[in-house]
Order: sequence, then structure tokens, then C-alpha cells
Amino acid sequence: MYTIGQVSEMFGIPVSTLRYYDKQGLFPHMERTSGIRRFGDDEVEALKLIECLKRSGLEIREIHQFMEWVAEGPSTYAQRKELIERTRERVEREQESLQRALDMLKFKSWYYEQAIVDGNEDRVKAAIPDGLPPQIRAAYKNSHQG
Repeated sequence: MYTIGQVSEMFGIPVSTLRYYDKQGLFPHMERTSGIRRFGDDEVEALKLIECLKRSGLEIREIHQFMEWVAEGPSTYAQRKELIERTRERVEREQESLQRALDMLKFKSWYYEQAIVDGNEDRVKAAIPDGLPPQIRAAYKNSHQG
């Protein structure tokens, strides 16, 4: 069992956020000793999932719904899977978008590095796209899709 302070430190989450999660019903079976919250392994595991879902863009009400489905048991497996799949697909789309942004930054960093060396952009502009080094060409092409 862990205190709220220990869990706060383990996850880097403010105590106030953990209290809020508890008030929202995200830890329905949390034990209390003399009114003090005690986080067991189930709550720690739930918190890992809660933080994942939160980073994935779900709102607290959606996470609460998910946790209610967990409490309901096996009859909600399909609903839980659907929410997880929908969230995973959205995260994958965001990841692709971020990769395109990162590739643009890689290309532009290389581009300006070359322009600094040359004192102008003429050679670099003339190299786009087929004369670029392979890794830079790949970054350029990915960042210029769509």
C-alpha cells in the first residue's frame, strides 16, 4: 500500500490531481485508513492506464466511463476495446502528423546549416529534392506530403 504522497512522487502527479481523480470515482475500491487514502496495486495499475488515456487525449468523463465499464466486468469488454482502438487510431494519426513536423524541422535545420556554410541558399535550393542526401531527402519527402 502506498500513501497519496508516495504515489504523487512515483508518477510525478500533484496530490491535488490524485484527490480529484478519486473524487471523480476513478478509484472506486480505494482503501482508507482513518480517512487517509491508501493506494494498492490495483489503484497504481489503474493510474497507469488513466495517465495513458489522458495523454492520449481522452477527457476525464471518458476515462470515468471506461473505469465504470471495468467495474461492470466482462459484459463491457467490447465497449472497452472499441474505446481503446478508437483512441489508438487517433494517437497513430497524431504521431504521423508529428513525424511530418519533425521531418520538416530536420530538413530545415540541414538546409540552413548548408546555407550558412555557403553564404546563400542557391546550392541547397538547386539540390531539392533529388540532390539531397538520402536521409534529408526522406525527411523532405515525408514533410511535404499532402
